Amino acid sequence: METLAKRFYVSGAVQGVGFRFFAEREAARLGVAGYVKNMFDGRVEVYAIGNAAQLDALKSELWRGPRMAGVEKVAESDAAILPEHSKGFTIERDY
Repeated sequence: METLAKRFYVSGAVQGVGFRFFAEREAARLGVAGYVKNMFDGRVEVYAIGNAAQLDALKSELWRGPRMAGVEKVAESDAAILPEHSKGFTIERDY
């Protein structure tokens, strides 16, 4: 299967509700590599590496979000595969 990379930008009530920890847990469960981080504008960025089925499943989970989140939009764009993020999934702390 082809390995792909995507960036998801999640908008809504997604900071301060455990969204990064939720995304990390779901990515690990799905076998997706990459990172998640809060953005200065209030969105959450998820950079994900996996096959098409894994990335589609992750996108569905991002729409669901953790219980306290209120996801309004999940924007998606293709991305280059960054080797430094291909070995696991991390929470990045900086904007």
